[in-house]
Amino acid sequence: MKTITLFLFFCLFANPSFAAMNHGNMIMDDKGMIMNNNPDQLPRDCQEISEDIDITIRGGHKYATDFAGKMFTYDKRDLQVPPCARVNITFINEDDIRHQFMLHGLPGYIYPKGMFTIEIYGKGQKTGSFIVPSRDYTYYIHCEVSQHTEKGMKGQLKVGKGSGNLDSILGLTAPLTPDLYPINNTHYTWLALLYSIIIGAVLIKILNSFLVKSVKH
Repeated sequence: MKTITLFLFFCLFANPSFAAMNHGNMIMDDKGMIMNNNPDQLPRDCQEISEDIDITIRGGHKYATDFAGKMFTYDKRDLQVPPCARVNITFINEDDIRHQFMLHGLPGYIYPKGMFTIEIYGKGQKTGSFIVPSRDYTYYIHCEVSQHTEKGMKGQLKVGKGSGNLDSILGLTAPLTPDLYPINNTHYTWLALLYSIIIGAVLIKILNSFLVKSVKH
């Protein structure tokens, strides 16, 4: 009886764990994971795969060095593919920290919550696939690690003609909320500056006089 009870207890608590490991076509190891990988299931509006598109995209700090105030970004931030294409993404993380290639807006009946994600825990690379629908649309790409989107890790993927450009993509579109560092100089600011210059000049004169006297002695 005790053995049966332990067996039932194990089944009760183990099954959800096993199910979670197989959730959403997830591929996971100690280097990272691919969520909602889909190399073969067609969207409802596609009769067949129109084309295989292979894209390599790199993420890291060095790609953001030309953008003031930014820390991370992708080497390619504006992608375009034909409708019903199978997109094979190779994501290469060039930093020693976690980065993601996360795409939003895909059909929820194939991709839970409409997402396709490649996540790499440090330097390394992984390849995953997704199939886009037939409509012209612009999909949002970003890294969901805290503050990485805000620090520049954002892009877009246009299917067909797309549906316009997204905001705040480095080197492509203006930021929605730009970083502003206004300088509000008033007459008090200029008075303080003038006062500092006068005090500095007086101190320099006093110091020079002291040094001259020291040399004479």
